Amino acid sequence: MKTLERTFQSLAVRNFRLFVLGQVLSATCTWMMVIAQDWLVLDLSGDSGTALGVVTAMQFTPVLLLTLYGGRLADRYDKRHLLVLANLAAAVLALALGAWVLIGEVRLWHIWLFALALGTVNSVEAPTRISFVGEMVGGELLPNASAMSAAYFNVARVVGPAVAGLLIARLGVGAVVLVNAVSYLATVVSVLMMRPAELHRAAVRPHRARVVDGLRHIRRRPDIMLPIALVGVLGLVGYTFQLTLPLLARTEFHTDPTAFGLLSSALAAGSLLAALVTTARRGRPTAAVVAGSALAFGALEAVTGLAPDLPAACVLLGLTGFAMMYFAQASNHRVQLGSDPLYRGRVMALYTLVFQGTTPLSALLAGRLAEHWGVRWVLCAGGLISLAAAGAALAAGPFIARLPAPEEPPEPSSRPADFRSGG
Repeated sequence: MKTLERTFQSLAVRNFRLFVLGQVLSATCTWMMVIAQDWLVLDLSGDSGTALGVVTAMQFTPVLLLTLYGGRLADRYDKRHLLVLANLAAAVLALALGAWVLIGEVRLWHIWLFALALGTVNSVEAPTRISFVGEMVGGELLPNASAMSAAYFNVARVVGPAVAGLLIARLGVGAVVLVNAVSYLATVVSVLMMRPAELHRAAVRPHRARVVDGLRHIRRRPDIMLPIALVGVLGLVGYTFQLTLPLLARTEFHTDPTAFGLLSSALAAGSLLAALVTTARRGRPTAAVVAGSALAFGALEAVTGLAPDLPAACVLLGLTGFAMMYFAQASNHRVQLGSDPLYRGRVMALYTLVFQGTTPLSALLAGRLAEHWGVRWVLCAGGLISLAAAGAALAAGPFIARLPAPEEPPEPSSRPADFRSGG
């Protein structure tokens, strides 16, 4: 019983509990739309890996260009207001795409435009949401709350693709996209129901919140830079599953949308188990934990590329998902718990930028290589490169640990926090 209480202790915080309830529904429907969108792109393009890569690249290019500015907004303005506006904008975009699909006039370039617009919204929403977790629960419960956030996200990744496969077969892509449009309101309602007085906000906040000051803070912290760099390498070559799984299902195993959903759900099930395991974490993980989990991920992804059939691929993807999420949580906790709360929005913006901003290049590269060499080669090569990067990080960890802790200069142009106006 005590173990169960420790696992879910952050849910005792009312604001965070509301947030999780809204996010579970919204994230589940978002994953349903991801599956529907990818399947539609493959239908329109004749199973083209390049076309699927272009859509993924269009969605994540704004993350590459705008996320640092999104972190600046998160440090300067009320995060609740930003989350409401971002989710309403995403709902309008999904509504427009769903209507377009139902009318029957959708083309590939329409989907590219939608992906670009949604990526622009996400460049603000992602750093705001990630840094807002600390405001909801405080520093002591941050590792547990972060792990719980990963848990609900992976519940959505398990349920969403499986449900999407069934709904696409029965109702079509357009209906799935419209369901997702409505689901964004769950997050809006949950955020509006929160009690602002119970949030853990900094006593002061920067008036200007310059991006360059956040980058200087990170530059002075090699213990933060190392996990961010490792996240960048794995994000570029290893986290290609949004592109490789639909290609694996259609070109290697020759299956239908339901089987595609099973592959995605297997990856998510392993990730969910890892997220639940990491709820037991009470402090900042070591550099060795971060690098060690990256080593396991690289090895498992490489072996997944050799899977002989669908059942074997599902089992290996479950193990890969566990290592992937364990690494993601370890790196997230090491970065968040090591950064000054005054800079946390900008620090997590850079983390998000490195984590997701590499996706455009990753998707285009993986799509091109999959067409010429096959999707199995993409998985094996990505795993081996991740393995090498993790080994280098493991070797560098002891040297960085011996470096003296830097002195932090005060943030320029700071003022007492007053979030009533959001300005």
